Amino acid sequence: MSETSLAITKFSDLANPTRFLALASRLVPWMAGFTTLCFIVGLYLSFTTEGDYQQGETVRIMYIHVPAAWLAMMGYTIMSISAVGTLVWRHPLADVSAKAAAPLGAAFTLIALVTGSLWGKPMWGTWWVWDARLTSVFVLFLMYLGLIALNRAMDEPSKAARVSAVLILVGFVNIPIIKFSVDWWNTLHQSASVLRLDGPAIDPEFLRPLLVMAIAFTALFFTLHVMAMRNEIWRRRIAAQRRLAARLASREG
Repeated sequence: MSETSLAITKFSDLANPTRFLALASRLVPWMAGFTTLCFIVGLYLSFTTEGDYQQGETVRIMYIHVPAAWLAMMGYTIMSISAVGTLVWRHPLADVSAKAAAPLGAAFTLIALVTGSLWGKPMWGTWWVWDARLTSVFVLFLMYLGLIALNRAMDEPSKAARVSAVLILVGFVNIPIIKFSVDWWNTLHQSASVLRLDGPAIDPEFLRPLLVMAIAFTALFFTLHVMAMRNEIWRRRIAAQRRLAARLASREG
């Protein structure tokens, strides 16, 4: 067997929920430990750096707001990739991944909105403006809530998976709008300061804790995502057993 075939076989093995559960049980403790270590280092750096000469101590909101905003978009991107896996490859865990990522994405989007408002008050003089970036992120939050409600409203898992996957892919158009809104329109929100072709525009004193906190929050997202996928698999197995028991009971009756 070639190396490529072996790699494909190993990847396809993860489609087996039982094998995924076994792998998750081994990975989660290590992922949680790495996440904790990153947060310890990140919080230490966040509170030991000097305040900004213009923003003062409020600049520290950036260490939570910016990673949360990144993860709000990353969470939906993961859902979109999972949606493709559901519609194209019928991957057994694709819908599980999308469903597990939705509440996490909604939570990080809410954190981004709240911390953005707290940061915007001293910087802009107001808690909220219908700025292009803020409005598109708020729309993202509503999309998350809508998909969560849809999954809970539909009883048939396979039908819910297909409908959700289509809506997820349609809604993905909002992600580039969020990303490039500050370039396409004249907005109050500042333009990209970290991911730039000519390099970050942030002073290294602020960039270091920001990057560490971004790694910490990303590690937290994936740790919770794997745990949520594990819980969703068990929930579906219990629901399937209950349906089977109900059918057997109705036949006996």
